[in-house]
Amino acid sequence: MTTTAIPPEAKRAPATAPKRRPRRERQGAAWVFLSPWVLGATVLTLLPMAVSLYLSFTDYDLFNPPKWVGLRNYVQMFTEDPRYWRSVVTTLTYVVIAVPLQLALALVVALALKGMKRGKAFYRSAFYAPSLLGASMSIALVWRAVFNDGGTVDNLLGTGGWVNKPGFALLAVALLTVWQFGAPMVIFLAGLQQIPAELYEAAAVDGAGKWRQFLSVTVPMLSPVLFFNLVLQTIQAFQVFTPAFAISAGKGGPADSTLVYTMYLYDRGFVASHMGYASAMAWVLLVVIGVVTAVLFRTSRSWVFYASEGDR
Repeated sequence: MTTTAIPPEAKRAPATAPKRRPRRERQGAAWVFLSPWVLGATVLTLLPMAVSLYLSFTDYDLFNPPKWVGLRNYVQMFTEDPRYWRSVVTTLTYVVIAVPLQLALALVVALALKGMKRGKAFYRSAFYAPSLLGASMSIALVWRAVFNDGGTVDNLLGTGGWVNKPGFALLAVALLTVWQFGAPMVIFLAGLQQIPAELYEAAAVDGAGKWRQFLSVTVPMLSPVLFFNLVLQTIQAFQVFTPAFAISAGKGGPADSTLVYTMYLYDRGFVASHMGYASAMAWVLLVVIGVVTAVLFRTSRSWVFYASEGDR
């Protein structure tokens, strides 16, 4: 019996797993790709925020070096400036009017578009267009002309120019924001399309009408989307500037009825050259928005329904 020798070249080395790069090398590659974002966030966001926080404790007029004054800007803001508090009340009133009306209109239009068989894409684009155009100064000036003396609203209703009446000027500003309902409408429409049709069929079998189906099926299933839109639009409403500035011609009138917070901040910082005071106002606004957002998240536990977590 003979045996055949196996040539050395026929012997194969056992398969080995590909060699992984060192962890430090992989982290270095990640930082290379992240560096543009990190640089942009540092230079354009974090550094200006740090400078603004420092200036809020100083007396700075844009022309002379800042002088440290401690908490004087904050004390003056809360105890010695009645116009500041008028801007706070005006902004809160604007938020209470504009946000609910905008979300309600967006939801109604989204419900109407959901049931459409033809032309849905056209109407969706048409209703979304104001969200792209409404933030511009040109549209705000047109809106001012519509609500001014002799404008369209005056000719139709005979109520005179809204922009010249303290009781109506802020409503004109809010309606411009409500008109820009396209963005939340698109989000609502996407959420409505994700609700299973079986839920409506089961509700109909149980005898629920359209209104009952809306309250018992649509609202609970759409509550996460509603919460998202509520937080987003509330944050944007606290920062409103362009509509109020254009409609009031940059003065916040009549009788400070359109003097929203950001406009008064602009007036203190760039008109009166009290940049330290304006920086303090900006940080107070940041804190207030953070607190309001936290409250919304806290209260959402009682009314926002997540299907993956079951009924709360």
